[in-house]
Amino acid sequence: MNPIVGNYVCLAMKTQPKTSLVLFRNDLRIHDNEALLEASKADRMIPVYVFDPRKFSATEYGFPRVGPHRIRFLLETVRNLRKNLRARNSDLVIRTGHPEAIVPELAREYGVTEVFLHAEATSEERVDEDALETALVSLSPPDSGASAGIRLKKFWGSTLYHPDDLPLDPDQVPDVFTDFRKKVEKGSRVRETIAMPNTLPPCPVDDPGELPALETLRALPDHFLWDERQHDLSHKPVLRFKGGEDAALERVRGYIWDGDHLKRYKETRNGLLGADYSSKFSPWLATGALSPRLIHEQVRRYEKERVKNSSTYWMIFELIWRDYFKFVFIKHGNALFKMDGIRTSPHPVDWRYDQHLAGAWQRGETGIPFADANMRELLLTGFMSNRGRQNAASFFSWNLRQEWRIGAAWFETLLLDYDPCSNWGNWAYNSGVGNDPRQRHFNILGQADRYDQNGDYIRHWIPALHNAPASHIHQPHSLSAEDQRRCAVQIGKDYPRPIIDLEASYERLKS
Repeated sequence: MNPIVGNYVCLAMKTQPKTSLVLFRNDLRIHDNEALLEASKADRMIPVYVFDPRKFSATEYGFPRVGPHRIRFLLETVRNLRKNLRARNSDLVIRTGHPEAIVPELAREYGVTEVFLHAEATSEERVDEDALETALVSLSPPDSGASAGIRLKKFWGSTLYHPDDLPLDPDQVPDVFTDFRKKVEKGSRVRETIAMPNTLPPCPVDDPGELPALETLRALPDHFLWDERQHDLSHKPVLRFKGGEDAALERVRGYIWDGDHLKRYKETRNGLLGADYSSKFSPWLATGALSPRLIHEQVRRYEKERVKNSSTYWMIFELIWRDYFKFVFIKHGNALFKMDGIRTSPHPVDWRYDQHLAGAWQRGETGIPFADANMRELLLTGFMSNRGRQNAASFFSWNLRQEWRIGAAWFETLLLDYDPCSNWGNWAYNSGVGNDPRQRHFNILGQADRYDQNGDYIRHWIPALHNAPASHIHQPHSLSAEDQRRCAVQIGKDYPRPIIDLEASYERLKS
C-alpha cells in the first residue's frame, strides 16, 4: 500500500447513530469520489469545506498566491458543490479558518467517528493532512468511552492511474516521461469511475455557514492586476470558465459529443484563439470538479461510437503527462520547488530578479508581441494556451534570465487551472531544472511565426498593433516612422520597444 494513500487508523468506539465527516479539498465533485462514497455509508454525514487564510497569503515576491480569477472560480465551484449535495439530501458545511482546528471541533460536537479525505502529492497539503491527523488522534467522540482518537481515512482520486496500480513504486518513477508512459500503458490499468448514490445521509449541522465574499479573500496591493470595471471581455472569443461540477460535465459533453471536437484534438491543440482548439478541461481537473477517469471513460466511449485515431489517443496522452508530474512530486518532494530543481549539473543561466524586467513580463509590456499577447490573456482571463505557457516560461527564464520560480509563482497567482504539480513541474521542465534537464528554450520569434503567422492572436490581445502588417507584427519596432504613422501606432508610446535584444540573448545561450 502506498504510504500517502494508506488508511491511517486510530480505533474509536462506535456511537449511534454513526456520524462521518468528509473534508473536501481539491476534489470538489460528487461523481467518482471515493472519500465521499465511503463517508456516505454512515447514518449521518458532515461534508465540509474550509477556506484556509494561509492559502490566500502573499508570496515572497509581493503578489498574492491566489488572484481574483482563481478566487472567483473557486467560489463558484464550492457553491455548485453545495447545490449538488443539497439535491441529494445533504449539505456542505463552509467554514473559514484552519482545518486542523475546525474539523476536530465539528467532530467533537457531532460525535464523528471517522473522517475521510483525498490525499495529495505535494508537501504543503501533506503537512496539512499530518496536522489534522495529529489533532484527531488525541480526540475521542463525546460519551464514547474511547481512549484512542478518531479515525482518519485517506483515499486517492486526483490521477488517471491509481498509485496502487502502477507497475512500479512512485519513488521509482523514471525521470524521463516517455519511460514512465510506456511502463504504465503496458503494465497498468485505469479503474472505472465510482458510482454515487442519488441520496446521501443527512447532515446534522444546523448552521452550514455562508461562502465568504471575494473581497475578504483578496490579498491584493493597491496596484495589483487590473480594474475589472475597465475591461470588457464580452467581445473576446474565449471560453467563459465557470466553476463547478455542473459546468465541468457540460464542457465534457459539449467538447467531445456536441461539438465533436475530439477527433481533431491533436491537430488543433496548439491553437491560440477561440474556445475549442483544445479541451480546456484543466480548470475543472485542478479543482477536482472533474475526474480524469471520467474523461478517460468518455474518450473510450467516443472511440467505440464515433472514431478512434491519434487525437483520441492524444487526449489520454495528456492525462498521463498530468499523472506523471503528480508522481514525480511524490518521488522528489520539495526538490522541485528549489531553484536548481533536480538538476545535478550547473545551469547555463545565472538567474536573477530584476523587478523591471519581471514586471514588464507580468504586465505584457516587454515589446515582444508574442510574449506580451500571451501574458495579457493570462492577466485578463486567468487562462493561457499550452503553446503560450511554454513560450512564456522559456522567454522568462532563458531570454530575460529571470529566476524561474518567480514566473511559476506568478502563474500560481493567476491560472484558473493552477495545480502545484503541473505548474511547478512544467516550469522546472521548461527552465532546464526538472525532468529531462536539457536546454529546452524556444525561439519565440520562430514560434510566433509558426503559430501566429498572420498576427491574429497578437492583434486580439494588443489592440495598439491592430493595423500592423503581418510582415512586421512580430517585430513592430522595425516599422519605419512613416509606417508607424500609417498604422496609427507609435512604438515607444502606444506599444513599448523591446526591453532586451533577442538576438543577443540567443547568442549568449549558444556560448
